[in-house]
Amino acid sequence: MILKNKNAVIYGAGGAIGSAVARAFAREGAKVFLTGHSLNSLEIVAEAITMEGGLVEVDVVDATSEHDVNKHFRRMLEKVGKIDISFNAISTPQTGVQGIPLLKLSPEAFTFPINLYANSHFITARAAGEHMVENGSGVIITLTATPSRKAAPLVGGMSGAWSVIEALTRSLAVELGTYGVRVVCLRPDGIPETDTITEVFGLHAQAYGMPSNKEFQSLMESMAVLKRLPNLTEVANTAVFIASDQASAITGTVINLSCGSIVD
Repeated sequence: MILKNKNAVIYGAGGAIGSAVARAFAREGAKVFLTGHSLNSLEIVAEAITMEGGLVEVDVVDATSEHDVNKHFRRMLEKVGKIDISFNAISTPQTGVQGIPLLKLSPEAFTFPINLYANSHFITARAAGEHMVENGSGVIITLTATPSRKAAPLVGGMSGAWSVIEALTRSLAVELGTYGVRVVCLRPDGIPETDTITEVFGLHAQAYGMPSNKEFQSLMESMAVLKRLPNLTEVANTAVFIASDQASAITGTVINLSCGSIVD
């Protein structure tokens, strides 16, 4: 158990990626604090973790609210004394955001994901960073996707949102590294198991006149070196490694989980 005696907070833990990472953290010995908007979805994840023998607590937290995040962080510290890992996996419905040419997007639709994702990652990372600096250790993990790096059409403001998060990751790593705090970004390509990607592939398929999201998925797979897209287990396992002391030399970077749709 490479995360034994670690405490981890996961934002957006009711979603596919957040829940997969939470369960992986718990299996490796971490106590996990699940946060999100839907108590019901969080309790489903918590029940699965408990059945696997993990330690878990659940709280409804708005990860875009400085007040909510800071209040929740104080509650966690009162219970366990320290937080070792912070992982932000928030998401938002993509209808009206993706699948639309930039020239047909309103300014509000373009800037919506940029503001949402940037604010949430900054607020949650700052809360964790302030504590971790005082504690002299910790890992902050952010999450983006391949359009942050490659030219992808019809993604609206999402490419800008993910680019901001990656820039924030680098800046935080530089400022916090002296205090023993690592900051790392995970960058998977579209994960077909998730409801968000099912929605996104459907929007793109419709824009291109394809009969279903499966045809668009096949197109995406054909452009990857491995001729497939990443799965939740691969992302979760990578998050576990990055959060562990085994990755103690890794900070200020983006982990390429694209199956080779991006080649560094």
